[in-house]
Amino acid sequence: MKKILVLGGTRFFGRKLVEQLLDEGHEVTIVTRGQLVNPFGDGVKHITVDRGDQAAFAKAVEGQTYDIVYDNICYSPNDAKAFCDIFNGKIGKLVFTSTLSTYDADGKVKTEADFDPHTYGILMGETKDFTYGEGKRQAEAVFFKYAQFPVIAVRFPIVLGLDDYTERLHFHVERVAKEKPIGFVNMDAEMSFILAEEAGCFLKWAGLSEAEGPYNATASGKISLKELMDLIEKATGKHAKIALVGNDEIRSPYAVPDSWYMTTEKAEEEGFVFSKLDDWLPELIEELAKQYS
Repeated sequence: MKKILVLGGTRFFGRKLVEQLLDEGHEVTIVTRGQLVNPFGDGVKHITVDRGDQAAFAKAVEGQTYDIVYDNICYSPNDAKAFCDIFNGKIGKLVFTSTLSTYDADGKVKTEADFDPHTYGILMGETKDFTYGEGKRQAEAVFFKYAQFPVIAVRFPIVLGLDDYTERLHFHVERVAKEKPIGFVNMDAEMSFILAEEAGCFLKWAGLSEAEGPYNATASGKISLKELMDLIEKATGKHAKIALVGNDEIRSPYAVPDSWYMTTEKAEEEGFVFSKLDDWLPELIEELAKQYS
């Protein structure tokens, strides 16, 4: 049994992670701002604090040590540096949830070597000071420079699921079902995705394994935006109204200029077996379509 701290564990893939950790009998503490209900009840210890307040965060975990910490909600170098200042010498390992957005969408399949956080120039700042991708790049760079504990940065693509609070896939299914236009840049662009349950499973593996450094994690396979829309048309029985680009209201959250996907050879070589995108994406879309029929 491991003593584990999870920052960001009350919804979506963070919740899936905590559920899996509890199923295996680990002692889990979650950290939240208290804005969402704790879905685990007495099954977890619950610390209510804003991790952006370093003094309050440090006081909340004072005297505690953890075998593994999962940080799903770090988006800036300042938060990463504060984390290191608080937890250096007190934890066995950090699993940091990073992103495909650390890589440019330039049509080339991405390996972990395409972004090296160890050599990346650090610019300190808050979340508001960076784009999402740059904030995650900076956070990775800070963790790998200042952490005195092993770090694994898990780079996820867009995570999908029926309970996805961002509702990015929902956006497409709903607009097709209601015969509303969707704006794209390049319908031939290919993307990779991962299911929330699998994201939680990979995070669990990342923490309990000996893995360190950056790791890509995505379902096997990729899909073009045209193929994605074909699946949605089939599930809804409606014809998609496609526009090139368009205003923000109709612009697809997936409106990337070129293919944007990554390889998982590194994790696979170390024993993790990923699902196949084709095995679950059509079914997920069909389930979503039922909500808008």
